[in-house]
This record gives sequence, structure tokens and C-alpha cells, in this order.
Amino acid sequence: MDLPDPLITSTPDRLGGSPVFAGTRVPVQTFFEYIDGGETLDVFLVHFPSVTREHALAVLKLSKAALIKQIMASAAKAA
Repeated sequence: MDLPDPLITSTPDRLGGSPVFAGTRVPVQTFFEYIDGGETLDVFLVHFPSVTREHALAVLKLSKAALIKQIMASAAKAA
């Protein structure tokens, strides 16, 4: 399956500018709230069928990369 590029979009006229999975009206924050609340990816996907497993996993990978980059930049500044 082809993933949208970008994976996440935000426009003022859609959900007040909240970042959403591209091509959907599903806020990315909702995804992280599900995971943080102990729900599985499968439960999230059942509740939000417009998001594919591949899209959700790609957003997780993107988030991981952004977090690691931020931590590395902070460590470099502290050094």
C-alpha cells in the first residue's frame, strides 16, 4: 500500500488545525491517547477504520525518529 506524503497534515479548516492522519479526519493525538491509555493498535484501527495499519506504524516510526533527534540535539547542546 502506498502511504500518503506527508503522513500527517494540519489545516485550519479541519478540526481547528489539529494534526490528523493525512487523508482522514482522525487526530494523531487520539492515536497516542489510545496507546497511552493501554489500548492496542488493533483496537485503535477498529475504531478508526480510515487509518490503515501501515499508516499508523509509519506515524509511530516518524514519531520515534523525531524524539530521538530531539534528544540527541538536547544532549549535544548540554555537552
